[in-house]
Amino acid sequence: MLEVRDEVAAAVAAGRPVVALESTLLAQGLPAPRNREVAARLERAVRDAGAVPATIAVLDGVARVGLAGAELDRVCDPAAGLVKLSRRDLGPAMATGASGATTVAGSVALAHAAGIGVFATGGLGGVHRDTVWDVSADLGVLADTPVLVVCSGAKSVLDLPATLEQLETRSVPVFGYRTDRFPAFYLRDSGLEVPWRAEGPEEVAAAVLAHRRVASNGSGVLLANPVPVEHEMDRQLHDRLLVEGEELVRRRGVRGKDVTPALLAYFHERSGGASLAANTALVLGNAQLAAEVAVELARGRRAK
Repeated sequence: MLEVRDEVAAAVAAGRPVVALESTLLAQGLPAPRNREVAARLERAVRDAGAVPATIAVLDGVARVGLAGAELDRVCDPAAGLVKLSRRDLGPAMATGASGATTVAGSVALAHAAGIGVFATGGLGGVHRDTVWDVSADLGVLADTPVLVVCSGAKSVLDLPATLEQLETRSVPVFGYRTDRFPAFYLRDSGLEVPWRAEGPEEVAAAVLAHRRVASNGSGVLLANPVPVEHEMDRQLHDRLLVEGEELVRRRGVRGKDVTPALLAYFHERSGGASLAANTALVLGNAQLAAEVAVELARGRRAK
């Protein structure tokens, strides 16, 4: 039930750099046809930096690691009706022949199963506001899967202090890339500090390799790369939309895993294109950085 595209499998077998990419960003996070354009740009950014891209999804009950063009078309087609698949949903989806886009948690689990140790995304899931019980599966997967996750921090609609506390409790190292501050997706600075700072891909790769040698719990590593400064959302606009969006989801009774997509959709509708520009820029930057680190990791493994 796991099919790895030939190019990806050959790269993994040869120890060449590979970067896994999620599909919920494409199926649920960005509107068509922009999502298909971004899908192509993400894979190109990874290739240009010297690695092989592996976009992940479940199609007709088969977990596919590395999608061909027609498969990317299907993932990005709103009429395809792909559901959202976290790690817990992978088995049921495969058993029933379902098709779905994989979240960070689902993608990281499948990337690890395929032998891929680097994953790029936009924003990490985390602890939802006003509750200690609603915690994204992204954090649990990071806690027990030895994959480097490159993102622009956690989504700003979440409880970020609680999210960082969860990562500490679960022994997941958190690095800020050329920053001492934890980014908040659309915003470069959440007001929270990161435990560690890295200045270049070589430094990140060395830390990842060292962590994998000593982490008895098999945890991953989080690399937080801020949105490019020129694409950061205006903070006043961001804060206003967040308050309005939270009120909207309360009135509509939106709960659980549907809250974050609803809030992000509200941002896309009401920000005059600013949130889409930020989202696109940050995920492209993360894919490029992930590829640069993957190249250094492959070099470090060969040097052993």
